[in-house]
Amino acid sequence: MVMGELILDTDLVVLGSGPGGYTAAIHAADLGVEVVLVESDSRFGGVCLTEGCIPSKTLINIVNLKESMENAGSMGLKYSGVDVDILQLRQWIDSTVNSLSNGIATLLDNREVEVVKGYGRFIEDNKIYVEGTNTIIRFKHAIIATGSRINELPAGMNLPVWTSAVALRLPEVPASLLVIGGGYIGLEIGQAYAGLGSSVTLVEFSSRLLSGADEDLVQVVLKKCKQQFSAIHTGSKINTIEKSGAGFLVTFEKEGKMIRQTFDRVLAATGRHPNTNDIGLDALGLSPDENGLIPTDDQCRTQKSHIFAVGDVTKGPALAHKAAREGKVAAEVIAGASSAFDNLAVPAVLFTHPQIAWTGLTEKEAEEKKIPFKKGLFPLTALGRAKSIKKTTGFVKIIVDPETALILGMGIVGEHAAEMISEGNLAIEMGACLEDLIVSIHPHPTFSESIMEAAEMAAGGSVHVFRKRT
Repeated sequence: MVMGELILDTDLVVLGSGPGGYTAAIHAADLGVEVVLVESDSRFGGVCLTEGCIPSKTLINIVNLKESMENAGSMGLKYSGVDVDILQLRQWIDSTVNSLSNGIATLLDNREVEVVKGYGRFIEDNKIYVEGTNTIIRFKHAIIATGSRINELPAGMNLPVWTSAVALRLPEVPASLLVIGGGYIGLEIGQAYAGLGSSVTLVEFSSRLLSGADEDLVQVVLKKCKQQFSAIHTGSKINTIEKSGAGFLVTFEKEGKMIRQTFDRVLAATGRHPNTNDIGLDALGLSPDENGLIPTDDQCRTQKSHIFAVGDVTKGPALAHKAAREGKVAAEVIAGASSAFDNLAVPAVLFTHPQIAWTGLTEKEAEEKKIPFKKGLFPLTALGRAKSIKKTTGFVKIIVDPETALILGMGIVGEHAAEMISEGNLAIEMGACLEDLIVSIHPHPTFSESIMEAAEMAAGGSVHVFRKRT
């Protein structure tokens, strides 16, 4: 031991304060476990809160409000125009993030979780050294919740292009913006900047956007994007990005043709990878897989029984709510309770415009795995609540077992999809069938009625949809 080092002993050390980390720390403390939390960032909440989910959805909400105001004229609401105060918008995003981050700090203090600020790295089987603090933490159990970081562009393209983190700080609203990547991050931020006035061009390497979602859901969003964006290039590869005056000269290849175009700003939204390469896993005798992920069992244990891992560093969708659930499971197991991450479904939500959400089995997965299914689809054009607020774009789709009518999956595209998908997730977890959704009375007029209507369509037909006459 170096002179002056501080030694802390604890039952549990949690590495990282994102949704998985802070949830695990607080829940474990509630269960009577002594907890030390290590965080290298100045704010709590991880990438989701500080530079991902929360700032992006705050920005998207503002843009959606702007569009709603602009579309309100046809419903009789007259206005003289909408101006966007970028400085005030930036301050609103910052204040939202800071408020939530400070809230986590208050909750940690309320549970008497000891916090050590600095970069933590395992140095022995039961020790973590925290850089910058001269602190060694000796632990009985540890939870790795170090999250993920943004993928960098290939060598030679390391110019001052925007990452999603930079774009969400709203440094400016450029006249022209190139978005590289057609996943949910690229689409969400691209649509937001288009709504603020940027001319947006999107380039995606694969042949389609949002490859994880069913094609019929994506087509609804793609139609909107084609209205908002200047151009969408799928099946295209970025070759070079060069500084050109105040902007960037970009060369990309599409269908064998080279396209050269200049943009004021470039956003690289090319995905993320887990933070597992510099946390001392070798000192634990643990090795991540080829994707940098740490193998775990259904109790979130690694191959070292006293070491757990949750969130983006483990297999499965890199989603905050999945990380939080795993954090609770790990905390309960460490506290001696019987617990397991045995969830049947993890809902996915894209805050595109319109929103997309799905849970359980997708139609694409069912076809690929040759799983028999039937589906019911209800269009929002037939929904009273959607018509009353002029939000009729989209539909609800339910996928069921053709023999038992068991709910296997649900997909929604449209207004409030993010809020409604939880009913589908609950139905799958409970083993509900079509009849359960049909006979459960849904309040009128609401968007939730569309779930009941989709179930009726899967069962034979809804009273609100025309039938073909024979």
